[in-house]
Amino acid sequence: HAPYGRAAVAALQKAGIYESVKDKLVYGENISQAAQFVQSGNAQAGIVALSLAVSPAMRDGKRWEIPAEMHPAIEEVAIVLKDAKNKDSARAFLEFVKSAAGRAILAKYGFAFPERDQERGKKITPRRSRAHG
Repeated sequence: HAPYGRAAVAALQKAGIYESVKDKLVYGENISQAAQFVQSGNAQAGIVALSLAVSPAMRDGKRWEIPAEMHPAIEEVAIVLKDAKNKDSARAFLEFVKSAAGRAILAKYGFAFPERDQERGKKITPRRSRAHG
């Protein structure tokens, strides 16, 4: 399973319900497909990324945030590729992501940053992307 699937299984195990629900689980090819199963009604419930749970398409649904200690951290990174065609634009975008405005947008969708950013030009790894059930 991809990181979100592994986190979902870990949370269900930590909650002590994995064994009773494992035969009923349906896995998406990716987190967006898992969200689509829930949104379309093809699944009664789902564990999806907070960024999807608070999106306009899903934010009116009922949700519960899975406590961070119930699953392993899901780390996301932002990088500028060495061979990027528009390296200046990519760097400008990365600087925006690291800015207060960029962080506010990411926080709105459930992403968290470490207390101190790594050196400029290095990857920035958020502490945890939160999952929702």
